[in-house]
Amino acid sequence: MLPLFIAEASSNHGRELARALRFVDVAAEAGCDAVKFQLFRIDRMFAPEILAKSAKHRARREWELPLAHLAPLAEHCSARGIAFSCTPFYREAVDELAPYVAFYKVASYELLVRPLLEACAQSGKPVVLSTGMATLDEIMVAVETLKDAGAADITLLHCVSAYPTPVAEANLAAIASLRNATGCKVGWSDHTRRPAVIERAVHHWHAAAVEFHLDLDGRGAEYAAGHCWLPGEIAPVIARIRESFAADGTGFKEPQPSERDDRDWRADPSDGMRPLKSVRAVWEPCA
Repeated sequence: MLPLFIAEASSNHGRELARALRFVDVAAEAGCDAVKFQLFRIDRMFAPEILAKSAKHRARREWELPLAHLAPLAEHCSARGIAFSCTPFYREAVDELAPYVAFYKVASYELLVRPLLEACAQSGKPVVLSTGMATLDEIMVAVETLKDAGAADITLLHCVSAYPTPVAEANLAAIASLRNATGCKVGWSDHTRRPAVIERAVHHWHAAAVEFHLDLDGRGAEYAAGHCWLPGEIAPVIARIRESFAADGTGFKEPQPSERDDRDWRADPSDGMRPLKSVRAVWEPCA
């Protein structure tokens, strides 16, 4: 089955609505099924003692997505035929996002926060959960928390929370391990920025979804870290995967439309010569 492609705008929008809307356009043009943003407040994300000591963490307030951007982003997604999603990083964000998102995405760093998982599950919307840094036991608890709270549509994303992730540490085989252990759909959240890794995740490990970080132009706040794809890099990967799935067909063996005209030019079983005798009897060369 063709995976769900999710473009993660992350904090590369720079709090500019026009730039955020452009992420929607670029994701749609690249062949994505969904585009995702993040709704966090630094004062709710990092403990006060960390913020008091770290100017770097305090500066991330400039990455916060304004609530006023949610409605126009959702409307633009609808106009472009692409799903709008967002990651809530605090409990109230689940309610703030409810009128707009097609599904919730919970980040790896919040996997242990049961009230957040429960709130997403109780919304009745699908939930996507990244599993970076987590043990299988931790993931099993999170899945049970979601199910107990009413989540009926859960997708786990195998993820390595290193930005960027070394290819040798991608551990794509964990996709199958998570699927077998939980019974959930399982995909891949990419931080490698390597086409071969995404294609391996899809074609060999049958990833149900592929999430990747996107930047428009190399000027986004997170681009310098090395894990964000540019439009011209990811679009060919998605196109190649979509084309490969189009080649699968129905599996029923029968002549295809493009080869039917040549059926009569097969060798006749009576003498092994081409075309069939019924064709030889009436055939004339084209003028």
